[in-house]
Amino acid sequence: MVDETDHHRPVLLEEVMKALAIDAAGFYVDATYGRGGHAGRMLGALGPNGRLLAIDKDPEAVTAAHRSHGDDPRFDIEQGSFASLENLITNRGMATKVNGILLDLGVSSPQLDNPARGFSFRTSGPLDMRMDPAAGPGAADWIAVAAERDIAHILKVYGEERFARRIAGAIVRERATGPITTTGRLRDIIAAAIPTREHGKDPATRSFQAIRLYINRELDDLSACLPQALRMLAPGGRLAVISFHSLEDRIVKRFMRDQARGAQPPRGIPVTADQIRSPLKIIGKSLRPGAAEIAANPRARSAVLRVAERLQ
Repeated sequence: MVDETDHHRPVLLEEVMKALAIDAAGFYVDATYGRGGHAGRMLGALGPNGRLLAIDKDPEAVTAAHRSHGDDPRFDIEQGSFASLENLITNRGMATKVNGILLDLGVSSPQLDNPARGFSFRTSGPLDMRMDPAAGPGAADWIAVAAERDIAHILKVYGEERFARRIAGAIVRERATGPITTTGRLRDIIAAAIPTREHGKDPATRSFQAIRLYINRELDDLSACLPQALRMLAPGGRLAVISFHSLEDRIVKRFMRDQARGAQPPRGIPVTADQIRSPLKIIGKSLRPGAAEIAANPRARSAVLRVAERLQ
């Protein structure tokens, strides 16, 4: 979900529009509004009878949506997690009638670029990282009380950080000298704990990713959302997902692959391939930004788009 605060740069925009194959009279869901780069193009492709539901955890994104599209009767925005996708759609009487759903995962540039939100280690600010500042504890609150083994586990599982135990030990030692309340202090602690450097990558990158994913329940919400999306789609409806990290993409890839295979019978039961009901069909290969898009928006370089269509 990579936008710019003043100049929106939605990632893989043309590819997403082609993937969704928008019906002018259809009902669509942008489940990660961000700053509305994709949503704006989706609205532009809809006719007077089309509808777009947008969802975002971040109240600032919701405010931006009201400012940009609040007067458009085809548009509706809900603050919340896409883990509630099924309820939000069902409450509108549109269950199994959705023509397309977009998930643009991760953090947006307005969140990264605002030091007060505490997502980035590049500029020191309050250590928060919550997409919804009113939901649950922030990163500083968690770090203040988490057990060393739990910190190490989160850094290893969510950040794939090979020095997770060293970093967790350093965090626990340093918090004993005073609360860790800023992104700058956490970054310095991580940098001092890591004995080697990855070329072209700040030593805090993996740890900040891990803490952010954990604090916002991003992987849990994604795993909860995908089967709901399948249930809500109409036959022929498309699901498009943009991932920025291997952990997210692995969840999406496995879900689409498993649903495209269909329920497999127990071994030894003679069932032909045409007897297996597959609810999804994968559309094309995964797509990545081209050189021109990456040059214009370097934050897009790790994006991967996967698309599937509901068959029945």
